[in-house]
Amino acid sequence: MAAQDFNFLLATDSYKVTHYKQYPPNVNKIYSYFECRRRKDPQFQEVVFFGLQYLLKKYLAGPVITEEKIQEAKQFFQMHFKQKVFDEDGWRRVLEKYDGRLPIRIKAVPEGKIIPRGNVLFTVENTDPDFFWLTNYVETMLVQMWYPITVATVSREFKKILAKHLKATSGSLEGLDFKLHDFGYRGVSSQESAALGGAAHLVNFCSTDTVAGLLMAQRYYGCPMAGFSIPAAEHSTIISWGKSREKEAYESLLDQFPTGPLAVVSDSYDIFKACKHIWGDKLKERVMERSEDSTLVIRPDSGDPAETLLEVIKILEERFGCSLNPVGYKVLPSYLRIIQGDGIDLKSIEEILERLSDEGWSVENVFFGCGSALLQKLNRDTLNCAFKCSYVESNGKGMDVYKQPVTDPSKGSKRGRLSLRKNSDGFIETVERGVGKPEEDMLVTVFENGTILQDYTLEEIRKNARLTEDDIAPPQHNHDELNGLALHHKHIMNGVH
Repeated sequence: MAAQDFNFLLATDSYKVTHYKQYPPNVNKIYSYFECRRRKDPQFQEVVFFGLQYLLKKYLAGPVITEEKIQEAKQFFQMHFKQKVFDEDGWRRVLEKYDGRLPIRIKAVPEGKIIPRGNVLFTVENTDPDFFWLTNYVETMLVQMWYPITVATVSREFKKILAKHLKATSGSLEGLDFKLHDFGYRGVSSQESAALGGAAHLVNFCSTDTVAGLLMAQRYYGCPMAGFSIPAAEHSTIISWGKSREKEAYESLLDQFPTGPLAVVSDSYDIFKACKHIWGDKLKERVMERSEDSTLVIRPDSGDPAETLLEVIKILEERFGCSLNPVGYKVLPSYLRIIQGDGIDLKSIEEILERLSDEGWSVENVFFGCGSALLQKLNRDTLNCAFKCSYVESNGKGMDVYKQPVTDPSKGSKRGRLSLRKNSDGFIETVERGVGKPEEDMLVTVFENGTILQDYTLEEIRKNARLTEDDIAPPQHNHDELNGLALHHKHIMNGVH
């Protein structure tokens, strides 16, 4: 049930309060949809659908309209507009007829599903002809789905890159789920952003320091513990010992955490001297005493990410040696690893991994942390998320509607009732104009008249989002593949009319 102290009537753009006056006479149905529009040569070809269940549970489920909330909204909008525009009577009818529950239906892609850009992800329509204006009143809140979808998509792109290089340099995907650690809690705009973004990352990985995301996965997606962390130092716990006692700071950490993995930021003064003269000399025996289950993870945190990481791993090789794995790449001793958490984004991680493999190093040696590039350096236009009306009914007669601006054809919208299917070529496509077959429709009714009808667990969502062989295999760029990709793009761009 939605939070009782939240006033749904105030959770919309101001101008939407006036829209019930603007629709044509006798309209009784408004049907709209959400998509991540396809652009020419986009960075992201497909998206991970995630986060709707949280929004429904948190804000829309159960009785969300009360007389007190109607009065609060009435007074607020009177002051805001300086004229009477709020539909007090309409909201009171919702309260009286449906006990304050919203008479709308939402059909959506199952959470975690991977959908090519340009396809419908969910639809919204009113279930009572008296409340046609409700459909787009909820747009403001539902379009905020852009954030968890985008984070889950970016996180999965990281996973594709890591998987490709891990498989190539180790022969397996062991440990992949822990290769990218969420460092983004402090870098986002709010606690809710941390929760939504942190949970979205957990669709793909099990490694995080963003507690808010873990709590969201627990409370809204039925996962008791979705991610894990290890004891780790920060600069304050190192520099508080003073520069002359850097070695003592590191040694104390080894004493305090004798078993289990331990991460130590080591660039407070000179990362290279720390690796060569402290970890690799004065504390070398203490490091070598640690087991594979008690790995020391050294963390650089400044400088050029690729250059610094390569220099660090070379120093550690000189001091501790290395071995060759079954596919011929170098691996540090099992008690020693590196985590690079500074300057990581999709571009830099690819560069680092390519440089490592070029130098003969396996991805087994390194972990990565990511903060702002994972949770904050993105916006609604990253995936071009949009919510548009595509079908209306007046006096019971249906009409397909659309927008098609001459100034930007890419903003053209879909027409009619929509469904989502996998066609005979195996491609996912949107069927427009209400001609889709219900038995083929991938959209599932998740919400109707205030009730949530589907409850996905994080386990189910992770299964939906798991990587495929095509995600991991390096591109071949042969003629057949390019033709297939072009066909795939054609289906995405055009849909089925």
